[in-house]
Amino acid sequence: MTLANIQKGLAILVGAFVFYTAASGPFEGLIQRALFLALVSSLGFALYPLGAGTRWRPIGVAIDLALCSLVLIACGYVVWNYDEIMTSLPWATTIDKALTAGLVLAVLELGRRTVGLIFPVLVLVGLGYALFGNLLPGALRHRGFDTAFVTETIFLGDLGIWGMLTGVAATVIAAFVLFGALLLHTGGGQAFMDLAMRLGGRQPGGAAKIATIASGLFGMISGSAVANVATTGNFTIPMMIRLGYPRPFAAAVEAVASTGGQIAPPIMGAAAFVMAEILGLPYTTIILGAIIPAVLFYASVFVTVHFVALRRGLAVVPEDELPAWATILSPRRVAPILCALGGLGIGIWLGRSIATAAFYGVIGLLIAFIATEAGRLSPRAMIGKVINGLEDAGKGMVIIGVLLAGAQVLVSMINLTGIGVTLSSLIVSMAGDSVPMVAVIVGFVCLIMGMGLPTTAAYVLVAAVLAPAMTAVGVDPLAAHLFVFYFATISVITPPVCVAVFVGAGIANTNWLPAAGHAVRLGAVTYLVPFLLLLFPGMLFQGGPTAIAEAILAGAVLVLAVPTLLTGSPLVGNRLIDTALLLVVIALAIWPHPITPVIALAVYFGARRLGQRHKEVLA
Repeated sequence: MTLANIQKGLAILVGAFVFYTAASGPFEGLIQRALFLALVSSLGFALYPLGAGTRWRPIGVAIDLALCSLVLIACGYVVWNYDEIMTSLPWATTIDKALTAGLVLAVLELGRRTVGLIFPVLVLVGLGYALFGNLLPGALRHRGFDTAFVTETIFLGDLGIWGMLTGVAATVIAAFVLFGALLLHTGGGQAFMDLAMRLGGRQPGGAAKIATIASGLFGMISGSAVANVATTGNFTIPMMIRLGYPRPFAAAVEAVASTGGQIAPPIMGAAAFVMAEILGLPYTTIILGAIIPAVLFYASVFVTVHFVALRRGLAVVPEDELPAWATILSPRRVAPILCALGGLGIGIWLGRSIATAAFYGVIGLLIAFIATEAGRLSPRAMIGKVINGLEDAGKGMVIIGVLLAGAQVLVSMINLTGIGVTLSSLIVSMAGDSVPMVAVIVGFVCLIMGMGLPTTAAYVLVAAVLAPAMTAVGVDPLAAHLFVFYFATISVITPPVCVAVFVGAGIANTNWLPAAGHAVRLGAVTYLVPFLLLLFPGMLFQGGPTAIAEAILAGAVLVLAVPTLLTGSPLVGNRLIDTALLLVVIALAIWPHPITPVIALAVYFGARRLGQRHKEVLA
């Protein structure tokens, strides 16, 4: 049996496991999590073999088999001893310590292979701090924990590696990864791309707007900015370059648009499901709170692209390259998407669990796919597409499963040592209980801590360490978590470690540094939106209609003023006066008073109208 066949078989097995447990309900907590981790780890070692293509691959095979065996034994041990672990709180034995060390080592090694070195190093620092933090001086010192206690925390209970994050990965997130993969493989991917081309292609900066729409649609499903850039960027970036767009700008547009997909309802990234579990809120509440910020994000990218296109004369997409509306709106294109979302909505409306609602969505999708493709595709071809979807879903779950299992180890060590509370107290004391100062410090630290990490892992880390600092000064918990979530998200486009930009620049065959500069300008409003969450309760649909309208107006002003300022688009025509006016407009927008956003809009459009009249006179 070839490695490719092993990969395919394991991926389908993972997808089938998720499909079955979404339909029938998960096993008991630790059993579900242990089985899931065993499956995704086995697939991970098959997908990311050590030493592939090198002379020492035989040594890599031996190491992979040893690590995979450790994972299977450890997970099997937990399944077999489930009742004892949950009822008697067993003391850690030498065997328990060995299994814990082997399991953590295997998970961290898979983390290194899938997302790089930074994440496993952070987990190791957390473990080292738990074991040796009693040797540190000052406020960072704790009483110290021996290997037995750490083993009991990580392995023999539901607070460590079998905790909430692994549980969410094994149920809700896995179900939505399956939902998204099947949606893309049964025609949703092409439908998204065709719709994006039709909506944006004939406007100024059409190719960049296509990238924005398509990446947003894909990103809502994939939940990974980097994966999204790699997927849609291979189509949109060459299109932009072919139409004369600067290579750094093309890379930046794709990176920023792909990042926004993670904060865009109704299917946000995996971190949104984790947030719902941490806060104990319905997922629909998270979605509601994210609607206005997501709209502001994409509106600002559109406006920025529009202004840049007008200034640089960027080309539109030729009409003969755009799909016809009849093709886009044909039943075989839209029915699977509508039925998938309809099934998802019905599941939520009936009060089913989010994972079961995703299963309803999958069933609606498959019914529509069979109904619209019967007669066009052979049964073998349709089954092949579904199997390919199961395979891709299984592969997508590897990174999520490994990351969240490793993140759960880190979070358990943060909670065990109390370092999160310590750092929160230090931040609050530095800021003097000032909400704006705490927010600035937390936002800056979030950007640093999130660099080089996938969004979900970055959010988990900052939520455990930094969100408590904001709630300690009176910030609403949902606002606090969305605040750190957004900063963790945009760390992937923030220099110097802007991984989404790196991938986009690689596809565009250009230097990443100018691309990063364009990315920061395109995503500038996103750096301000989190602060609007603190200033305007209406951003979260709280406080009534007046508060919501005030928040929307304030955001609309920023969407217009910030891109105008950063792209140098003229107002009255004098650069110095324009800059001063725009800074006044921005200041009025973020001043929390019902009338100030209205005044800001009046100043903006009044100045723009004055500039147009001046141009007409000169002409």
